[in-house]
Amino acid sequence: MTELSRQESYTVRFAGDSGDGIQLQGLQFTTTTAASGYDLATFPDFPAEIRAPAGTRFGVSAFQIQFGGKRVTTPGDTPEILVAFNPAALVVNLSDLKPGALIILDPDQFTQQHLKRAELTSNPLSDGSLSSFEVWEIDITRLTLAAVQDYGLGTKASARCKNFWVLGLVLWLFNQPRTRVSEWISNKFADPLVRDSNIAALNAGHAYAETTELAPKQRQEPLPASFLEGVDYRTVMGSEALALGLMAAAERTGLDLLFCSYPITPASSVLHYLSGLQDIGVATFQAEDEIAAVCAAIGASYAGKLGITSSSGPGIALKTEGIGLAIAAELPLVVLNFQRSGPSTGMPTKTDQSDLYQAVYGRNADAPLPVIAARSPSDSFEAAIEAVTLALRHMTPVILLSDGYIANASELWPVPDLASFEISGVNTRSGSSAKLFERDPATYARPWLRPGQAEHIHRIGGLEKDLLTGHISYDSQNHQAMTDMRLAKVESVADFIPPCKLESGTPEGLAVVAWGSTYGAIRQAVEELLKEGFQLGHVHLRHLNPLPRDLPGLLSSFDEILVVEMNTGQLASILRDKLQLKVRQLNQVTGQPFNVDTVKSFIRGLLAEEKSLELTQTQVN
Repeated sequence: MTELSRQESYTVRFAGDSGDGIQLQGLQFTTTTAASGYDLATFPDFPAEIRAPAGTRFGVSAFQIQFGGKRVTTPGDTPEILVAFNPAALVVNLSDLKPGALIILDPDQFTQQHLKRAELTSNPLSDGSLSSFEVWEIDITRLTLAAVQDYGLGTKASARCKNFWVLGLVLWLFNQPRTRVSEWISNKFADPLVRDSNIAALNAGHAYAETTELAPKQRQEPLPASFLEGVDYRTVMGSEALALGLMAAAERTGLDLLFCSYPITPASSVLHYLSGLQDIGVATFQAEDEIAAVCAAIGASYAGKLGITSSSGPGIALKTEGIGLAIAAELPLVVLNFQRSGPSTGMPTKTDQSDLYQAVYGRNADAPLPVIAARSPSDSFEAAIEAVTLALRHMTPVILLSDGYIANASELWPVPDLASFEISGVNTRSGSSAKLFERDPATYARPWLRPGQAEHIHRIGGLEKDLLTGHISYDSQNHQAMTDMRLAKVESVADFIPPCKLESGTPEGLAVVAWGSTYGAIRQAVEELLKEGFQLGHVHLRHLNPLPRDLPGLLSSFDEILVVEMNTGQLASILRDKLQLKVRQLNQVTGQPFNVDTVKSFIRGLLAEEKSLELTQTQVN
């Protein structure tokens, strides 16, 4: 077999049916890779249909990881290795591979029945369509059954161990240990037959690779000691980091956390994570619907707890009236929106940045609220703390935007010191002298009064209230004053936003402006273009409403502004609306994250166009 080329990083993709254990296989490879000292980024890609027919193209599940001894910010554009468990997994992912990539597959799965399910009229193993790739045809299912036959699981259950058989092979290929995976299997499966069978399959795949000498083992250099020194690292998924951030915010403020949610893809993972933490004071409530969830979170905030609710775009639409109630009542509330492809049900397991309009503008009447966005799985921790800080400091609902890619992806995370996070401005007052609706002049926040506090009897609700007393008011001038106050409250957030900075590059030429999960691809694209001599800089926004006050000044030093986002131009429209900026757009709504090469190619073309225009104008002059 051909030796894999030695390189700084590798991209591996596992693909098969949902029942093949692809995501489990990928997660175990991820944790082992991190423990071996490599940086990494992952991209789990789930089928949009629940329990799609086995062997069909729309039922393919995939897990991609890029890892290496350098800083890794994306899961990679083009895999060097594809493990395809069936013909559908092969044909769906084949176009993403570059010539020379290694494909590992099971020829026994390429039967006429499986080819038909994958909508193939010929067999890729014999029709020449794989001639530009290195193909390892390995009898994965047969070898797995042979490895576990002594454990008496039965043929169907034994075949399910093939994900660990392949994992053993891939671990051997990259000279990584099996110890952590074996320990995980031992702790995960209570049934000794299932436990021992999966460990046997893992060891058999590793032994097969070693005894048949498939290819020389690859040994990359791990991350340098200077990167790891003095900091504890671990892998973290975006949904897990967000949950940990909410817990940290509750700890730092001394507030009880009540997380109220209704299950929806891909937001449910935060509810799943927090629901197992009752022993450390986290309370969760799975409501009967989206409206009940947001109203319960509002009730928690009214009672003086940290009220959190979550959903995806369709559920946020249902929560909209409740969010408006929290704005009118001036209660702190954090709303998590895990964006996915729409409209309506759309493609529920695919990622988009399609809810920015909904977050900034999507309520009846003039009802502004702060909107921020996480940019990566690990950044979700700090974004959660920032969302809680804004809600408590300004006494307002806050929308935190994540998406399906961030929620399910993993990356290496330097575990922070909780003491370094300060959450100030929780607006509580006590004593008979407190004025019930006397607002902070810097934040316009009213006191956070709890039921039962002596001499603090007050009325709040959805009806308009008097600016000074809180009594119900239909006075026209008071309504003007309350509307102005609500707007000023949100605009005051900008006074607390840190100064804008360039993520990379210089303040000249082209400004590449973006938000959310496009961060990794844009950062790598910009850094590579800088090495090629292009003049450009990368600006990545966390605060989307209000925008940073110094953003116009930063962007004024550039000749051109390009906004990159996974929608049809929502941030671009907001920049035109709020700042009257002239911007160019790069948009993608495929349900997949941006590739680095896509961003680089577009920027090269844009800069070449600008250069050609300059030359033409010079000739005319």
